[in-house]
Amino acid sequence: MLTGGRNRGRVGIIKSREKHKDSFEIINVQDAIGHGFVTRLSYVYTIGKGAKPKYSPQGQGYQVVHP
Repeated sequence: MLTGGRNRGRVGIIKSREKHKDSFEIINVQDAIGHGFVTRLSYVYTIGKGAKPKYSPQGQGYQVVHP
């Protein structure tokens, strides 16, 4: 679950973690409908392991894009 930034409130599975020298650690996340996005490590809050959440967030956890 993401707790900050532009993707706050979204839920997904962590795919990879990138460490950048003298910068932020970046996490690649994929949501329930397959959209991938990146965020800072400090915005990520783990709520489970794999595809099984320990806690159920409200809503589906993906961002609806309006044209």
